Amino acid sequence: MPNILILANETIGGKALLDEVLRRRDEAGGDVRFHVVVPKTRPRHGNVIYDEAVRDGAQVRVDLMLSFMREEDIEATGEVGDEDPFNAALDAMHERQVDEIVVSTLPATASGWLRRDIIDRLREETGLPVEHVVVDLAKHGYPFRVTLVVANLTATSPELTRRLRQLGEEEPRRYIVVVPQDSTDGSAAAAARERLTTLLESLQADGFVAAGMIGDPDPYTAAMNAVQFFNISEIVISTLPEDSSRWVCDKLVDRVQTAANKPVEHVEASQPAVTGAEA
Repeated sequence: MPNILILANETIGGKALLDEVLRRRDEAGGDVRFHVVVPKTRPRHGNVIYDEAVRDGAQVRVDLMLSFMREEDIEATGEVGDEDPFNAALDAMHERQVDEIVVSTLPATASGWLRRDIIDRLREETGLPVEHVVVDLAKHGYPFRVTLVVANLTATSPELTRRLRQLGEEEPRRYIVVVPQDSTDGSAAAAARERLTTLLESLQADGFVAAGMIGDPDPYTAAMNAVQFFNISEIVISTLPEDSSRWVCDKLVDRVQTAANKPVEHVEASQPAVTGAEA
């Protein structure tokens, strides 16, 4: 059984890469195994880099690729790798047998990996065949809709869950949920992750593909970092009622819509505020 390592980052859901995976599966008659590696990547937005948020963002990309493979009955595993893609690939190869490497990048004009000669370096270091797949997200995007959901206290509200279920029934899509961590305080981060887990489990129980992460404490920064790493179709922002929401006072919806240039829907939930947190 061939063992193929896939190294990718922003292009992880691109059609060209997904088509390559299906081609390899069909050529091998289904008798093939993949391992997906996504390097951790520093976001462009925010003055402080939160390690947990960076790892979560990479893990979401792994999860989305693995969900596609499960849908196609393809055997696959995945992991978050080192920030350096070359090291990330080599680290993964230390733990498992690899017969071939597939590296997915943006076009040469936009790819930092190609400027660092990642393809040739991997060929020389490993002696393995290295296939290069170019994914032009600007032209082709993803072959599915991706809805970004930004919520904190209201992440478990019935209003948000109901709206996301309605959207999923209108048209197939994948959900990426971002819950800004209220602070670096451990208990606050744990509470945010619990809300994230509850919403993801609810969506998955309804049959939707959903993955999520804890984001920067600033909701604008958290949203824009997600837009950086994923080809987002639209954004849903959930807040407390207008008279009790700092996000509304800060005009978060308008700011994200202007900066992301994507449709943004505002869901107002009735869940009461919790001391020390914002939404």
